[in-house]
Amino acid sequence: MTSTGPGSVFAGIDRGVLGSLGTTRPALTVHHGSCAVLLSAEESRTALYGPRRDTGLGAAVWRQAITEARREPRDGDGTGRLFVVWLALPGLYRNMHRILRLWGRVDRADLEAEAVLAVLAALDTADPDSPDTGGCLIKEAVNRMWAYAKRVTREIPVVDIGAVAETRNAVLPQEERSHPPEEWEVHITPPPRREGLYATLRFAEQRPRQDGRRMRAALPDLVFRARRHEEADAIGTLVLRPAGPRR
Repeated sequence: MTSTGPGSVFAGIDRGVLGSLGTTRPALTVHHGSCAVLLSAEESRTALYGPRRDTGLGAAVWRQAITEARREPRDGDGTGRLFVVWLALPGLYRNMHRILRLWGRVDRADLEAEAVLAVLAALDTADPDSPDTGGCLIKEAVNRMWAYAKRVTREIPVVDIGAVAETRNAVLPQEERSHPPEEWEVHITPPPRREGLYATLRFAEQRPRQDGRRMRAALPDLVFRARRHEEADAIGTLVLRPAGPRR
């Protein structure tokens, strides 16, 4: 167990499940052996991660929690699915802290969000009767956190292109702007809403040939689409065009 900051994704899930004092908290009725046992949220976690945890009782907790979450209607409040994510959180902390120690550039909130998305995606296909179904959910989340961190560390952060362009254009009159013949302009088309682009722009070039030389027409023909992550809808388009009057 570990504490999370008040603004973190994990902390928000804690508040969503446990609520404030006096509020009704989720509970599970699990069948362990020949007995039906009523467990509070905290007792359910203790059965999974406590020092005297019972493997059989832990499997019963995962089975019941996943079964109830899978029965929820898609237009429901999602309390069962949130509870499953909450049960998985303690299994994620060690790898999350390892990633943050290795790569300081990785944003913790983004890392937590990736883990939550992975648990929810794995929940849709989870088999409640599998003896290690909880471990599979946690493994999916851990793998996604590492994959996300490795992908982010390969990116090169850049300044706010729009702000730089506005500043430059405010200083130089249109007639005084000159472009070297090899220069390219970046045109960003944000979605039609006030929030603008809410994504990290990723620039890619074609892979080098076997002889080590890059394809000559790499950048001119590229059109990039900005997304929150691989599965999300496109939220903007970025186009490279030759600078100057000839385009």
